[in-house]
Amino acid sequence: MKIEVDARKMECPKPVIMTKKELDKIGSGTIVTIVDNEVAKENVSKLAGSLGLPYSVDKINDNEFYINIIKGEEETLNENPQVVPERLKDLVVAISSDTMGKGEEELGKILIKSFIYTVSESSPYPSCMVFYNRGVFLTIEDSPVLEDLKKLADKGVEIISCGTCLDYYHLKEKLGIGNISNMYTIYEKLSDSKNNITIG
Repeated sequence: MKIEVDARKMECPKPVIMTKKELDKIGSGTIVTIVDNEVAKENVSKLAGSLGLPYSVDKINDNEFYINIIKGEEETLNENPQVVPERLKDLVVAISSDTMGKGEEELGKILIKSFIYTVSESSPYPSCMVFYNRGVFLTIEDSPVLEDLKKLADKGVEIISCGTCLDYYHLKEKLGIGNISNMYTIYEKLSDSKNNITIG
C-alpha cells in the first residue's frame, strides 16, 4: 500500500499531523509526504525518526521534497521503550518568554537567567526544555543563558525551539543551541511527560 500526502503550502504543524494521521490508519505500507520547504521536510523526517520508522527524502528542487516513510514488515522495528537516563527526570520545562513573571522587564530578565542557571545546577535535570513565543530569544547565539543551556544539552537535556516563532522574529539563522521543532512535537513532548513546568 502506498499513500500520498500532499502537504505543500501547509503551515506548521499541518504536514506532520497529516502524515501522522495516515500512518495511524495503516498497518503496513509507505506514506509519501510532499512538502515545499526545508522546515516541513525536517519536521516530517523527525516524526518518522521519533516513531522508529525508516524514511528517505527525495529532493526534486528547493521547493519540492518527497519524504518516503515505511511502516510495517519492511521497517526496522524498535521494541525497546525509550529509557530516560537516571540523571534526567520525566519533566518538560516550557518557556514562553525571555523574562520571568509579570512586572518590571529588567527584573524579569534577571529572574529567567537565575531560573535557567538553577536548572543547570540541579540534578536530575529535566528531560526536555521547550522554548516558544519570545522564549526563543533565549536559545539564540547572543542569549545571556546560552552557556547554561549548552551545559544542560551536554547532560542530555533536549532543547527545542518553535520554528514558527523563530521565523516570526527572524531568528532562525541565529539559533545557538538545540533543534528547531514544530507545534505537533511541542504538544507531544508536553502531553507525554508526567510533569510539566511552564514559565512565562
